[in-house]
Amino acid sequence: MVRPWPFIRSKTLRASNACPYYVFCKCMTYLLWIAYKGTNYGGFQVQPNAPTVCAAVQDAMQRVLGCRPDVKGCSRTDAGVHARRFALSFCYTGKVPAEKMVQAFNAHLPPDIRALEIWPVAENFHARYAAHAKTYRYYILNARVDDPFTFDTCCRIGPELDVAAMQAAAERFVGTHDFLALCASGSSVAAHGDTVRTITRCTVERAGDRVTITVTADGYLYNMVRILAGTLVEAGLHKRTPESIPALLASRDRRRAGQTLPAKGLFFGGCGVPGTDQIIRQYRIILSADTASEVRQMLSQKRR
Repeated sequence: MVRPWPFIRSKTLRASNACPYYVFCKCMTYLLWIAYKGTNYGGFQVQPNAPTVCAAVQDAMQRVLGCRPDVKGCSRTDAGVHARRFALSFCYTGKVPAEKMVQAFNAHLPPDIRALEIWPVAENFHARYAAHAKTYRYYILNARVDDPFTFDTCCRIGPELDVAAMQAAAERFVGTHDFLALCASGSSVAAHGDTVRTITRCTVERAGDRVTITVTADGYLYNMVRILAGTLVEAGLHKRTPESIPALLASRDRRRAGQTLPAKGLFFGGCGVPGTDQIIRQYRIILSADTASEVRQMLSQKRR
């Protein structure tokens, strides 16, 4: 699905000098949304000795666009981690129209990676820096036997989990804290002392034998969500109390947190990108009041 911003096609803009950026810029920057199953990959970022999602996307781009763009991802997912809606940006100077890119990319991507939609964005847009909030979900199968259809996309926990206790513990993680206790040992970020993050949402929900942990934050430490999920599982098994979470965070001691759950249960759920007004400003377009109103109305209709 292609979702170009309407004002790029506006007759008013094409017929005027209101958008010198669009008329004269030789390089267009694009925001591409993809989904992938990370089981067979060593993570998103390119690595010399393992297949990666980024490399597979660049391979497809090279076949379709005739070049290999420098791709910027909105996050760094580790080996075995999946993504339902992952944003990446790249610059392209050729003649292949955005309307044809998604279908063309999918014709050359492996079946466990799919392009979803593409938007033209501002020249200086960077997917990582524009993502002001990122959401991860951890999926647990709370059952005695594995599900053969989902065994590689969730973590099975046999004993019955007390979801109410897990939710009570999850609420203690919300806010701005030093999350060093939820960071894997040896992390380079931890070594530099930059371990303060803000979690705006942390919830635990059950649907039958499926338990979903959802976390939204402005950033994450290495293995932070998987350790957080392991800590919540301990609360669900009554191995720790919700009231112990503040002391755990204050300790800054990884050994006091739960185990790191397997990567296969973790999904990148999406990230926040600038709203309509920010996008309009980023394009450096001087819009008349009527045109700007038309753009916002069209975008609003598309989101419904």
